Amino acid sequence: MNTFMYVAKLPDGRTINGSLEAGSEQLVVNALHQKGFVVLEVKAAPRRFQSSFGSKVNLDDLAIFSRQMATLVDAGIPIVGGLEAVAEQVENPALKKAITQVKDAVEGGTSFTLAIAKQNKVFSPLFVSMVRAGEISGHLAEVLQRLAVYMEKSANLQRKVRSACVYPAIVVIMAVVITSILVLTVIPSFKEIFKSMDAQLPLPTQILLSFSDFARRTFLPGLGLLILGVFLFKRKVLQTRPGRLWFDRTMLKIPIFGPLIRKVAIARFARTLSTLVRSGVQILAALEIVSEASGNRVIADALIRVKDSIREGENIAGPLAASRVFPPMVVRMMAVGEQTGRLDEMLAKVADFYEEQVDAAVSGLTSALEPIIICVLGIVVGSIVFAIFLPIFKMSTLVGSHH
Repeated sequence: MNTFMYVAKLPDGRTINGSLEAGSEQLVVNALHQKGFVVLEVKAAPRRFQSSFGSKVNLDDLAIFSRQMATLVDAGIPIVGGLEAVAEQVENPALKKAITQVKDAVEGGTSFTLAIAKQNKVFSPLFVSMVRAGEISGHLAEVLQRLAVYMEKSANLQRKVRSACVYPAIVVIMAVVITSILVLTVIPSFKEIFKSMDAQLPLPTQILLSFSDFARRTFLPGLGLLILGVFLFKRKVLQTRPGRLWFDRTMLKIPIFGPLIRKVAIARFARTLSTLVRSGVQILAALEIVSEASGNRVIADALIRVKDSIREGENIAGPLAASRVFPPMVVRMMAVGEQTGRLDEMLAKVADFYEEQVDAAVSGLTSALEPIIICVLGIVVGSIVFAIFLPIFKMSTLVGSHH
């Protein structure tokens, strides 16, 4: 459960601010509508800063925990004993603390599902729902094993995407740093040399010197405005529902990166929904969880509309096609899976296909961006060097001609 802040208008016309815990923004809106409120704004409450540096629990940590618990439960070891054994081996302090608290709660008579649900900063709604399905069906070990596989594949997908972004980001940052050093420190030192020449400077050199003067005057104010702009963008755009929807829709339309983002989102959707359905989670609850885990507001809204349509008696493929977010191949495979009762298998095939597509796209993206970035960097630095040394070359030519 997450905390959401809202602004709403009461039936008597008064406007109120408040907060509510729910699984998603849409659930907050539905709850407020049921009370007769007119919802003006809903946004996620800012999370509190965690003081223990490096204590974040990542997917790899959770995958190892799930796999160890699956092995112990399958061997017939009680939940409490399994949790105690795993806690002793865990290195991540946040996860160790959460497991210990879960163990204490289970010892006190709480079910495993409710115990991990209380640790909502570590265990996601997806994790809780699958464990609940495993406990109810009596196949907890199998479900934990599926969770481990799911999180390993999700972590692998994250690493692929990160690897596609890290190299270009490092090169771009290096380019900006090198260019800034040249413009702010190296070029001004040449300015005095050019003044002593007492000659008409070439146009490229004049432009470069003027740009250097402008950059030195506006560097600190510009940096301050950039930081303020990023802060306001996060607060006023990314943390509001319309702003986040606009941003995510724009990201899907960006050349080169847009198709990659869409493939990642579809792979995540298919893998998550397949794992939930296979573990026995009801389709409506599964779609609610998947919409929260999609990472993209456009896809999340489409899934919520699909869920509402299914609740009214429609099949899953029709609303998916109507959303125009998912490719026809995905819709067709899901339709076949729904008709044959093998929806989880078809979703797993979709996930495998798109994860392979992401892998290929990442390799292609890195190969394509590398020469482009190096070329742009070479042009920028080369132009600066050319503009700096052009007057010196001209002076040398003049001196040589006089001799």
